[in-house]
Amino acid sequence: MTSFIRDRAASTPEMMEAFSDDALLRAVLAFEIALAEATAAEGLINAADLAAIREACTTRFDIPALAEQTAHAGTLAIPMVAALRERIAAKSPGSAKALHLGATSQDVLDTALMLQAKMGVVLIERDLRHLTRDLTALAERHAATPMLGRTLLQGARPITFGLKAAQWLLGVHAAARRLRLEVKNALTLQFGGASGTRAGLGGQGASVSRRMAATLGLTDPPAPWHSRRDGIAGLASALGILIGALAKIARDVSLLAQDEIGEAFEPKLPGRGGSSAMAHKRNPTGCQVALSAQSRAPGLVSSILGAMAQEHERGLGGWQAEAPTLADLFLIAHGSLAAMGPVIAGIELHTDLMQRNLAKAGVGSDIGEAVQLVARILSDMNKEG
Repeated sequence: MTSFIRDRAASTPEMMEAFSDDALLRAVLAFEIALAEATAAEGLINAADLAAIREACTTRFDIPALAEQTAHAGTLAIPMVAALRERIAAKSPGSAKALHLGATSQDVLDTALMLQAKMGVVLIERDLRHLTRDLTALAERHAATPMLGRTLLQGARPITFGLKAAQWLLGVHAAARRLRLEVKNALTLQFGGASGTRAGLGGQGASVSRRMAATLGLTDPPAPWHSRRDGIAGLASALGILIGALAKIARDVSLLAQDEIGEAFEPKLPGRGGSSAMAHKRNPTGCQVALSAQSRAPGLVSSILGAMAQEHERGLGGWQAEAPTLADLFLIAHGSLAAMGPVIAGIELHTDLMQRNLAKAGVGSDIGEAVQLVARILSDMNKEG
């Protein structure tokens, strides 16, 4: 129960489903079906083989039993393929050998991870669009709302709240752009066989790979990437940067919500932000989620970067550590987005206190350059689309 509560606090039900055992199982079976269809199209297996494989892949599995067998075997693919072959052999003995033709266990699991990541990216992109829209509106609405700028946690020259929001927007936008680039590089099919040569397919391995990639909606890479993990490392790093961009917003909002400042607060939502001991408190709990994610992200990204030095053609221990680590990054990235989206959409601003704090600092009230900078940022963002 403790683990469940912790994970639910850090992520969302949608992203948890994308990286659930059920989703992994569906992705593994999708790989085997795509492989069977591709090898059938290339004449390597016959129509009866394909039908038998499809039927075996559409029946239910005992996930707890598979999990126990996986712990013993060292990888999910081994008991899964064995179970599928047993099912196929029971009805069509000659077709069992057609399953998993030319593939290896790492092909299955790397591709399954990319299929799960693909689902996760859709969720993140959706919520990034909403956050970008709300940040843009906030910057436009408060382009000329004066407030005290703060450097090294001390009062500095005047800015506007619109400029602060525009800077948040730029950070999120850059992180989203970087994520899209890394997604394009990472979401590729893995299909190379035992040593990454696609042996055992009569020289038709490249054609099988192209067909599989098209079926699964992944990119067909120039070569298998069993021990070349730059795609996953780039994706993990981009997720870490996105988490950091969201945490930057969370840090600013939580500081502005301090009693001594009181310039901005998270929206009041029933059951959120209270205290079990102090009824007067209004805790920035959305910011808390994003900042907690930021505390975890560097270690997770570091783990994946540390796994890049894989041995020879297929490594031991490195790639096996990536799937749960990358899943955690997706979970906390989406959890941060889900937490900060409502914060920005409903942020409560006290412009009178902004004016008071600015006047108290005695640093003047000239915001002309800040207003111009907001206009330029929004114009450039609009041109970029």
